[in-house]
Amino acid sequence: MNEEVAGESKQPPGIYREEGMRFEENITIGDKYGPAMKIINQEEADRYFEDCVEHTMSFSRTREEAISIEKQNLGYFAWYYDSETMQRVNRLFKTSHPVFGNITPTPEEAFETGKKLAEDMR
Repeated sequence: MNEEVAGESKQPPGIYREEGMRFEENITIGDKYGPAMKIINQEEADRYFEDCVEHTMSFSRTREEAISIEKQNLGYFAWYYDSETMQRVNRLFKTSHPVFGNITPTPEEAFETGKKLAEDMR
């Protein structure tokens, strides 16, 4: 249960999730993964990740597929944040960016990689 000291929560606002709480079916990417960027402890990350996996499984995905999807999505989403947040999210959720892994390429390297991926899809 979320402990309060002098009326204030120890967890950042909007992070604590009650047991059994689930995402809405049509939740936005930002609403689903934004709170994960603020999580700072493993227990909270594990609980949040399980909610993410269960949400994806509700769309007829196997558990293995849902785990893979959620790890890729969290790793991708974390890239839009500062390096400290990205590293913390990667550590807590045991993930990385689906294309670049745990490295931060230069803008030129990112562009060239995206260009090559697009060409490979033709």
